[in-house]
Amino acid sequence: MAVTVDRNGGRNQETLFRLQRTDTRNCSACHDRGNLEANYRTRPMYEGVDLSGLSNIQSSALTWETIKRIRDTTRMKVVIKGILAHEDAELAVKAGVDGIVVSNHGARSEDSGRSTIDALPEIVERVGGRMPILIDSGFRRGTDIAKALCMGATAVCVGRPYIWGLGAFGQPGVERVLDLLRTELFAIMQQVGAPSIKHLVPAMVRRA
Repeated sequence: MAVTVDRNGGRNQETLFRLQRTDTRNCSACHDRGNLEANYRTRPMYEGVDLSGLSNIQSSALTWETIKRIRDTTRMKVVIKGILAHEDAELAVKAGVDGIVVSNHGARSEDSGRSTIDALPEIVERVGGRMPILIDSGFRRGTDIAKALCMGATAVCVGRPYIWGLGAFGQPGVERVLDLLRTELFAIMQQVGAPSIKHLVPAMVRRA
C-alpha cells in the first residue's frame, strides 16, 4: 500500500488554467469528475472497497497518527510516497512503515520546493539502512538513475518517460522506454567502472 503525502494541499495549475480558455474539447468524455465512485471503482486497487458517498480521494488532514493506524490495520507492506526531509524519514521509520519514496510529485504540486536528488543524501544518512528508499521526480535518463543509486537510493521510479512511450506506441512503447533507460544505465556503469549495481558508490558522483 502506497500512501501519497506530497499533494495534500492540491497544486497550482497555472498552465492548465491558461490553456483551458483555448481548448474546446469535452474532458468529461475521458474524465468523469462528477462521479468519483464510478470513476474509481473500475480500478483494480479499489476492488472490493465501498466507495459510496466518496467525494474526494485526497486528505488534507493526514498526520503521523493516520499512518500508524494504517500500519496497525493491514498486514500489507506500507510505503509512504512524498518524503523530502530527513526528519520525516526518521518519523517514517518510527511509524513502522516498510519503505519510503523520496518524491515531490514530479514538481506538480509546488514549483519552488526541493528537488528529490538534493534531498536524497540526508535522507539516506538518517535512515541508515533501516528501510528501502525509492526515489522519483525528474528521472529521464539512465545517467540520472545511476546518480541516485550511487547516492544510496534502493531503486528509482520513472513516471513520465513510460507514459510518453505508452501514449506514442502502447505497450511496445513502454518496453522501448525501459530498454533505453536500461541501456543508458549499463553504459554509464561501464564508464565509471561499476560491474554491478552494488558497485555504484557516492564517490562516483560530484556536484557540479
